[in-house]
Amino acid sequence: MRFWGDDFDVTVNVADWVALEQQISGRLRAGDGFTLATINLDHLVKLREDSRFREAYVVQDLVVADGNPIVWLSKLAGRPVDLVPGSDAILPLVRIAAAQDKTLALIGSTDKTLSKAKAYLENAVPGTRVVATIAPAMGFDPLGGSADEVLEALEASGADIAFLALGAPKQELFAAYGRQKLSHVGFVSIGAGLDFFSGAQVRAPGWVRFVAMEWLWRTALQPGRMIPRYAKCFWIFPTEMVHALKLRWIGSETKTLRHR
Repeated sequence: MRFWGDDFDVTVNVADWVALEQQISGRLRAGDGFTLATINLDHLVKLREDSRFREAYVVQDLVVADGNPIVWLSKLAGRPVDLVPGSDAILPLVRIAAAQDKTLALIGSTDKTLSKAKAYLENAVPGTRVVATIAPAMGFDPLGGSADEVLEALEASGADIAFLALGAPKQELFAAYGRQKLSHVGFVSIGAGLDFFSGAQVRAPGWVRFVAMEWLWRTALQPGRMIPRYAKCFWIFPTEMVHALKLRWIGSETKTLRHR
């Protein structure tokens, strides 16, 4: 499934949980690094505004659909993908890492949050080894000297996977930058995922997520932050629907030509 338009498209190249687990398991066994991004409507807004963000997305190895609107658009385009939220991907990836005796690093948020998230993960998944927790200082530059300092600490720790809770676009920019420097490390961009484990944020109950209303839950908890964000998302959604229909038409046309 591809999004956004003729000048720049984001390809969701990991369609479901099975494909994601196969990709991560294979890369860890081979000792190959990777970057994993989780595309959602907020990212599509930022991609329109930030050329550096677009450049970072181009080099992401793996992209999953994080958000029901992306899944709905994929179905509209006739190229369906499953919902794979970044927050929900953490524990499955931690289990894969533990099974292969791989180590983890947690990067972002605060020292307190990372400490609690580390304790949670090591308790929830036997065999988990978090060998580094790094909370970058305020004003962290994902492409500058402060990024190099974090990468040096990450390399010294020997971590195989780094979970990045830096928020978009910083986490994707840092992942792309780190991929060039530490080719053996897997960089996974997870947004607020660690905050949920530490208790710093309260995630919507399962039934709210099931009816695709997590966005409303988050808005109620953080209206000043989320209302402007979701307003921009709603604004671009009709354009994305048109683009999805174009993709569906192109796909149908291609099939017709092949059958002639």
